Amino acid sequence: MKLTLLASLMASAAAFAPSKVAQSTTSLNAFESEIGSQPPLGFFDPLGLLDDADQERFDRLRYVEVKHGRIAQLAFLGNIITRAGIHLPGNIDQAGNAFESFPNGYAAVNAIPGAGVAQIVLFVGFLELGVMKDVTGEAEFPGDFRNGALDFGWDNFDEETKLSKRGIELNNGRAAMMGILGLMVHEQLGGVLPVVGEM
Repeated sequence: MKLTLLASLMASAAAFAPSKVAQSTTSLNAFESEIGSQPPLGFFDPLGLLDDADQERFDRLRYVEVKHGRIAQLAFLGNIITRAGIHLPGNIDQAGNAFESFPNGYAAVNAIPGAGVAQIVLFVGFLELGVMKDVTGEAEFPGDFRNGALDFGWDNFDEETKLSKRGIELNNGRAAMMGILGLMVHEQLGGVLPVVGEM
């Protein structure tokens, strides 16, 4: 009995002892200099999605990250604005239901009539398949949807400013993804949050 207890204590203590880890070179090193790999985390891929990945795979995942970040920014801002009591004027349907008559947040999804949800899904599908993509092949980076038409002064920036702005957008998108997830969780939990108000 004492021997078993001693062996288990030694084994648990060994779990906290430092061990030598051999330096290994992986394909992750190829992406450590990409935008978004910054302090304090550096390059962060805990799920190993980029193990043995090439540049095309990285660009696809970066495109998806930027797209979801943009959507999350709109979702977070929309959630805050509607909770502040600001709604579109007019009616959402022919029956005379006003936009402001629908609840805020995720509860609105269940309250909107089926035809309204179908319209939203069709509109998002249209944007995804027809608008929000590189149609002309002129994209400078994943997520560049200017298509030779919209510029807003982007071409006037130097390369350092462009990289800075892309990094800022990426970080804001990451924060918004966590923010909208937090709002959705707190909405299910209920209560009151600062700035947001009653959930």
